[in-house]
Amino acid sequence: MKPFILLATRAEDGPADEEYELFLRYSGLAESELRRVRLEAGPMPEIDLDDLSGIFVGGGPFNASDPIEQKSVVQRRVEAEFDALLDEVVARDFPFLGACYGVGTVGAHQGAVIDRTYGEPVGVVEVSLTDAGIVDPLLAGIPPRFDAFVGHKEAMRSLPASATLLASSASCPVQMFRVRENIYATQFHPELDVNGITSRIHAYTDYGYFAPTEVHIPLAAVREREVLHPSRMLRTFVERYAR
Repeated sequence: MKPFILLATRAEDGPADEEYELFLRYSGLAESELRRVRLEAGPMPEIDLDDLSGIFVGGGPFNASDPIEQKSVVQRRVEAEFDALLDEVVARDFPFLGACYGVGTVGAHQGAVIDRTYGEPVGVVEVSLTDAGIVDPLLAGIPPRFDAFVGHKEAMRSLPASATLLASSASCPVQMFRVRENIYATQFHPELDVNGITSRIHAYTDYGYFAPTEVHIPLAAVREREVLHPSRMLRTFVERYAR
């Protein structure tokens, strides 16, 4: 089998390593089958899509909607690299699944409006599949309504014409979409379990997602309801596209 690749942007070793471990666990892949590239550490290497089965993108600290003058040199580089990669991914309709930062990468590439209108605090939300989502093969086995972990400052305000809406929530109209047939992006985190999001809450206490003195609020929120279903799509992605 040709390997999959995880393109990551987390600068902190702990959250970065845990993210990789979660993608391994819920995709069912071995380390030899899921290459990891930490884009915050250096330029994106040359990626030959013919050598891969598919691409995963994890979450990260970058906000696509930030003014250009507020973006770091690293963020501007990573965004330019994703834009170039997605030119080829979209042209070839190559298997791609971006979790959270997928909205900032694929959405921006497709000309979506991304801003802070529909940011969601760290917690659990009920996500509803659209009619298109119910029949989408990546979401096979996932119920029409399911709980998922979220926590994001920005989101997609309007869906570009090139995208198909697959899932929404009451507080964020675009929770998941597809471009062409094989390119997916989620706003929620399909890779997370309660231990994983708890670790991230502690790691990102000072990143503006909540007041540091109120860390107990998101810690309680992520335990309010059991999250069972979103991780299934990682294994389905592998089962569908491994070659």
